[in-house]
Amino acid sequence: MGLTGADAPAGAEPGPGGLSEGTVAAPLPAYRDRWEEHILSDPQLLGDIAFAIGGPFHLMYPARVVDNIRAFQRVFTDSRTPGTVYYGKKANKAACVARACATAGAGIDVSSTGELTVALGQGIRGADLLVTGPEKSDELHWLAARHGCLIAVDSIGELKRLAALDIPMNVLLRMLPAASASRFGMSAEELDQAVSEAADYPTISLQGFSFHLSGYDPEPRAEMAGQLIDRCRAARTLGHPAGIISIGGGFGVDYIPAADWSAFRQQETRRWFHSGKAFESYYPYSFPEPGPAMLAAILRRDDLAGRLRRTETTLAIEPGRALLDRAGSTVFRVQGGKTRHEHGQPYRLLTVDGSSLSLSEQWFDSEYLPDPVLWPDGPGTPTATVVGAATCLESDMLSWRRIPLPRAAVTGDLLIYPNTAGYQMDSNESPFHELPLPPKVVLSEAPGGRYRWALDQPCQ
Repeated sequence: MGLTGADAPAGAEPGPGGLSEGTVAAPLPAYRDRWEEHILSDPQLLGDIAFAIGGPFHLMYPARVVDNIRAFQRVFTDSRTPGTVYYGKKANKAACVARACATAGAGIDVSSTGELTVALGQGIRGADLLVTGPEKSDELHWLAARHGCLIAVDSIGELKRLAALDIPMNVLLRMLPAASASRFGMSAEELDQAVSEAADYPTISLQGFSFHLSGYDPEPRAEMAGQLIDRCRAARTLGHPAGIISIGGGFGVDYIPAADWSAFRQQETRRWFHSGKAFESYYPYSFPEPGPAMLAAILRRDDLAGRLRRTETTLAIEPGRALLDRAGSTVFRVQGGKTRHEHGQPYRLLTVDGSSLSLSEQWFDSEYLPDPVLWPDGPGTPTATVVGAATCLESDMLSWRRIPLPRAAVTGDLLIYPNTAGYQMDSNESPFHELPLPPKVVLSEAPGGRYRWALDQPCQ
C-alpha cells in the first residue's frame, strides 16, 4: 500500500497528549521478550554498558537464538518430517549466534571462507555447513570440500570446477524458479544436464536440489518443494543419493502487533516524515504466520510432510532473520538536539552517536519501523522526534518519521532500537568518518535474576 492521507485535513490543532494530529507518525511499539523488559527496567545496566563502551553498541541475547532454532525443530518433530535447520549467517556476523547454533544442533549456511572459518571456530562441524552463493571462489570450494560441507552448486560451470578438484564432496543443484529473472540457479534444461554430468564425476555425490524464492508466501515454496521431490526420485534412478531438498529462507518475523501495523499503513502520510520523505515499500512488520508457523503451513500444503516421509527426503531450511527474532537490539546515545517546524508544528531533531549504517534498512531505501525506546524512563510530555546520525550526510537518518517519544530526549539519554539482530545491525556497517564499528555486547542470565554482559569474541 502506498502513502495515504496526503489530502486529509492539515490537523494543526494540538491532538491527544499535546502531539499535533496529522504530523506525527502512528506509534509502532515492538513486541518485547522478558530479557528486554529486564534491561529496560534495570536502573543501571544499560547506563553502565554505555559508559564502558563509550559509543553505540549492539545487544545480543543468544539464548533467544537457541529458542528460535528449537521452535523450528519442533515443527519438524511434530509433523514427523525429516528436517535440517541451517542458519543464514549473512543475517548477523556475531560469533555468539554461531555458537548458539552449535548449542541447539543447527547447521549454518555460509557464502565465504570467512563465514566458513568463523562457523568452524564456534563448533559447527563441516558436515553441518551448507555452502551457498554463485560461482564460488576456488579457495572456498577447496576449503568446503576438505571439511565435508554440503555445497549448493549454482551452474554447470561451477560443477565442472568442483569435479576438477578431485576431492570427494556432497552437492546440491540450485534450481532457477520458472519465469524468474533471478541471476541465481539453473534452468530446468541445465539441471537435467547437470544431473547427467554429475553421474560421470566419481568425486561428486549429488545429494539433492535447492531453490530460493523472494517474498513470504508458503504456497509457492510448497509447490516448488514438491517439484524437487520429483527431481530427487528421478535422480535416484540414475544412481544418485538425492535425498535432500533445501527451500532456502524467507521465513517472516512478527515485529509489531497487527492492529498497530494496520493503523500505521492506513493513516500513513508524507506529513509524518521529516522533509516530506517518502518510501515506496516496507518490510511486512506484522506477520500472521511467522517463522515456525510459516514452516508448518508449508508442510501442510498438499501434504508436503507426508510426501517427504514417504520418499525419505529431508527438508532443509535456511532462515536468517527468523532465527534472530527478538535476539538483539541496537543502542545509541543522544548527543544533542534542536527544534524544527514543519506544517506549522514543532518537533525535535536528535543527533545520536552512530549512523544508519548500523540500522541497515535505510540503505535499502526504506525505514526501520519498530519504534525506538527512550531510556531511562521518566516523566515528561509526549514529543514528536526524528533521529539523525553523527555524520556529514544529509541523508543519514535513523528515523525520518516523527516518532511520538514519551518525553523530550536530552543529551546522554539512550535510544534502543528493538529487534535489530536480523540484518539491521551489521549488513552495511562501515567505519565511515573513521568511527569505530559498534561492538556486540552479549547478555546472559546470572544467579539472582541478574544479567551479565561481555563483548562478543570470535575465535582467533
